[in-house]
Amino acid sequence: MKKALFIGVLAFALGGCASLVSSAAGGLTDSISDAVLNQDDPETAKAALPTFMVLIDGMIRDNPGDADLLASGATLYASFGGIFAGDAARASRLTTRARRYASAAMCGVYAPSCDWPGASYDEFVATLDGIDRRHGEYLYTYGFASLAYLRAHSDDWNSLAELPQMEALFSRYMDVSGDEVNGAVYTYMGILLTLRPPALGGEPERAREYFEKAIAATDGRDLGAKVEYARGYARLLYERELHDRLLNEVVAADPYEDGYTLGNVLAQEQAEALLAEADEYF
Repeated sequence: MKKALFIGVLAFALGGCASLVSSAAGGLTDSISDAVLNQDDPETAKAALPTFMVLIDGMIRDNPGDADLLASGATLYASFGGIFAGDAARASRLTTRARRYASAAMCGVYAPSCDWPGASYDEFVATLDGIDRRHGEYLYTYGFASLAYLRAHSDDWNSLAELPQMEALFSRYMDVSGDEVNGAVYTYMGILLTLRPPALGGEPERAREYFEKAIAATDGRDLGAKVEYARGYARLLYERELHDRLLNEVVAADPYEDGYTLGNVLAQEQAEALLAEADEYF
């Protein structure tokens, strides 16, 4: 689970955060978030995001039971920790806070989730039936923050054991969200289904369907979905032609898409790196 796992959902993370904070704060508009999402220099975005994070921390301190603020904090810390943290220790700290905020938000709107920390797979899945559309956005945030946390703690086998729970969680999210589903969840599902090779329980053909859904959901504007399709599916099955076609499409694309520009610039950097090592890999 590499940092590119998060580039395809950056627009959701920041855009959703801005709208939630705007609602809670009353006067904060979405303009700053839009500026970050449409920034074509990742280093500028990296420098700007901590301001959001500190602002959210202060608002949560004053409103500790506000589920929307907690969800906003979770998405911001998970995004920064997954993309820009830079070193393992910092990623661990940031994503631990992200998951703590996400857990508190989910617990506040759905009491059975308060028991999720430390729950077995069967115990976790048994609580999902009570989740409905009202909980969808918070459920997605919990899954997003959890994946960031699990990536940052990937050397801990106890953390990796939670991946089947994440698959079940996102499946439930898709079930309850209907037409309001966020298309980034398809990328997540594709990644989760290709983390293991077929001989060890991976399901690459289901993953392929999800990756293609992810691309279709934004009409190809989110270049990160193609990067993950190449990385997760094409590399797993050693399909060089598909791998190179997807990545060359990303490199050749115009990254300037409203709400996706930053994620697309990061995706192009990843695509170029994957192509550069393709001869060695295949």
